[in-house]
Amino acid sequence: MIRINNLSKTYKSSNTKAVDDISLEVKAGEIFGFLGPNGAGKSTTIKCITGILPYEQGHISICGHDLKDNPVEAKSKIGYVADENILYDGLTGLEYINFIADVFNVESNVRKERIEKYAKTFDMHDKLAQRISSYSHGMKQKISIISALVHQPEVWILDEPMTGLDPKSSFALKQLMNEHISKGNVVFFSSHVLEVVEKLCTKIAIINKGKLVTVCDMKELKAKREDLSLEELFLGLTNEIEANNDDDKTII
Repeated sequence: MIRINNLSKTYKSSNTKAVDDISLEVKAGEIFGFLGPNGAGKSTTIKCITGILPYEQGHISICGHDLKDNPVEAKSKIGYVADENILYDGLTGLEYINFIADVFNVESNVRKERIEKYAKTFDMHDKLAQRISSYSHGMKQKISIISALVHQPEVWILDEPMTGLDPKSSFALKQLMNEHISKGNVVFFSSHVLEVVEKLCTKIAIINKGKLVTVCDMKELKAKREDLSLEELFLGLTNEIEANNDDDKTII
């Protein structure tokens, strides 16, 4: 449902590639964790996948739609929660969610039911009438999550989604992730909380210095490395790259 082939992205202000020849595939029913140190290229990759950033090399397809050839069709399949709350502070929470629902042509009766469901899930039903400018960071994150789900996208992309959420909301978000993939959809998310990734994900990829270091099936990883945690694997691989400047990708 997400296919990336030989993706590269270079910022004009830098001579090095933020993303360097990445290829990976995310299949239906997968929660795919995308890991890496700060500045590794995670958010850049995600912004390329969602069509926010242009890229000079490679191909990205979403549910069979090439992002460059059919951008509207590809983006219509995506629900995106950014690492920064990109919201309109002058709107109320409800106005913003309805704005996103309008963008994706969600029918009025359908959106009302979905908004009520997710507002209840995140304890926001009595706060939707307030302006976003008055929200805490966690409340803004909840609005981002609700608006990313209001059109029930097949591909749900989240960049550090747990940031700012209270324990109850984090638990609800994890439940929604599992509910989402049970319908044959996918979740692609980045996180620094490795314990959450280890428990939730069916597959992970680790990126460092713009290069894909490894792609792991979590069941195979647990079977082959019973005494090695995801944290230990992550630190070992990234430290090895730092020490050896090894650009080769490893498939575990």
